[in-house]
Amino acid sequence: LEHHLAIAKKPFGTKILPAWRSDKASKVENVKAWNEWMDKLSAAAKMPVKTYDDFMDAMAKRHKFFEKAGCVISDYGITEIFAAPYTEAEVRRIFKKLRGGKAVTPEEAVKFKSAWLFEGLKADAKANWTTQLHYCCLRDNNTKMFKLLGPDTGFDCIGDWSVTESLAKLFDRLEQGDCLPRTILYSLNPKDNEMLATLMGCFQKGPDRGKLQLGSAWWFLDQKDGMKKQIEALSALGCLGNFVGMLTDSRSFLSYTRHEYFRRILCGKLGEEVERGEIPNDIKWLGKIVSDISFNNANNYFFGGKA
Repeated sequence: LEHHLAIAKKPFGTKILPAWRSDKASKVENVKAWNEWMDKLSAAAKMPVKTYDDFMDAMAKRHKFFEKAGCVISDYGITEIFAAPYTEAEVRRIFKKLRGGKAVTPEEAVKFKSAWLFEGLKADAKANWTTQLHYCCLRDNNTKMFKLLGPDTGFDCIGDWSVTESLAKLFDRLEQGDCLPRTILYSLNPKDNEMLATLMGCFQKGPDRGKLQLGSAWWFLDQKDGMKKQIEALSALGCLGNFVGMLTDSRSFLSYTRHEYFRRILCGKLGEEVERGEIPNDIKWLGKIVSDISFNNANNYFFGGKA
């Protein structure tokens, strides 16, 4: 975070902020790589990470460090939503087993991931961050090419998991403890659009407008058809006027043009509805909707209108 810290000391008008990404803490299938990451966490937090309690303390220290560096958002890239029942004793035992270099069972893996995800969202709520959940990608499908080129080289695809019940359980548990953060939901499978739009309504709560958001179409879906489907689902089953709008990968500089592409698709939809007589032909009212979705809503959602 050295560059983010340097920018924080000498701001120049444009916000360049870090995001919290702790996915590697959940990658328990590869015990060797997982332990290597735990060692890195230990070094970064400047404390031993030998037990589950150590792990939670170290994560809390790093979470606070990111907060001081200006972080206001987290991101969880997961295959599916983990919300299995577990006890603290079980998770401590699973962590000890992993730290000892032993493989865990699939059931133990899901229990650990469920604890990691729940505690992560709880920490986000405490820090007043926004949580992003990206899910439903089936990764590294071509073993031969994975061995040749490694991960993230073009051999991932849209996944197909049913997450409605687990996501509802996760949100319900968080809400019962008054620790459900502002959350943006992104499924890589477009079949989830309507489900997410309705599930969000079960947990919307003030004072945030649109506390839970149906995130923009992403990855394979951030093309014209995918964007239109996401906008249509939100418009039909949620409140389009509260939408925080488009995003894209900061790592891919040329992908910034997708923001304009998105705005053109949004304006096209509204224009078509005006022509069909479905919404008022009021340019001032329409302009406010577009400007809110393009900037104002995100500014209020992430920065309280102070960006």
